[in-house]
Amino acid sequence: MNIKKIAYIVLWCIGVGLGAMGAVLPLLPAFPFLLLAAFCFARSSEKLNNWFTHTKLYKDNLESFVQGRGMTKKTKVRIMVTVTLLMSIGFAMMGAVPVGRIVLGCVWVFHIVYFTFGVKTLPVGGQDKF
Repeated sequence: MNIKKIAYIVLWCIGVGLGAMGAVLPLLPAFPFLLLAAFCFARSSEKLNNWFTHTKLYKDNLESFVQGRGMTKKTKVRIMVTVTLLMSIGFAMMGAVPVGRIVLGCVWVFHIVYFTFGVKTLPVGGQDKF
């Protein structure tokens, strides 16, 4: 294994770790770290990349976005609802930290605006009806 592949594997581990933490910590975004992990995963090993791109998780949530086409309405809503629920837990726990609530509220608004207007909505097709 060469140094470049090892570096990608290390960055992949860091991206997955931070992405997992971002799924439960309100101020740490998960999506950019998971995209970093996917990028590094693809560069580290062709065999691993082929496995990952054929998983149901990838096909249902990331494939069309990575290809630049966008996301279905169902996927966008699922992501926005999940993030809203997780951020509301953090918001409730920050009762004594008004600045934290303001920052979290701004992050939430940016997230909703980005997924509503920044990510193209794919037309409803076949089995993915919402």
